[in-house]
Amino acid sequence: MAKVKASYAEQISQADIMLQALKSNVDKLSKRGIDQPFVDEMESMAKQVKVLNEEQEKLKADLKSKTESLNALMDGLAGKYSEAKKLVKLEIPQSQWKEFGINDKR
Repeated sequence: MAKVKASYAEQISQADIMLQALKSNVDKLSKRGIDQPFVDEMESMAKQVKVLNEEQEKLKADLKSKTESLNALMDGLAGKYSEAKKLVKLEIPQSQWKEFGINDKR
């Protein structure tokens, strides 16, 4: 079974925990390549990730809001279109319906 990928928030939290532990144990881990520059670089990356994650969350919220606005307008437009189509069919001969973009047979 495939492993389910953790959310960005979970990954950021795990990285923060790891960073705190690395900072506390850098002297023990330096012989394995986890020295202060490694920790500093990881910390810098974590900060950048947090900023980008916050920006992405804001964009998601903005997108949701715009989608709701678009859907409301589309519903209104669909209602007006339907009403106009019915009235055109009542008042205009079928031979002229194509002028209005109506391809119906009746």
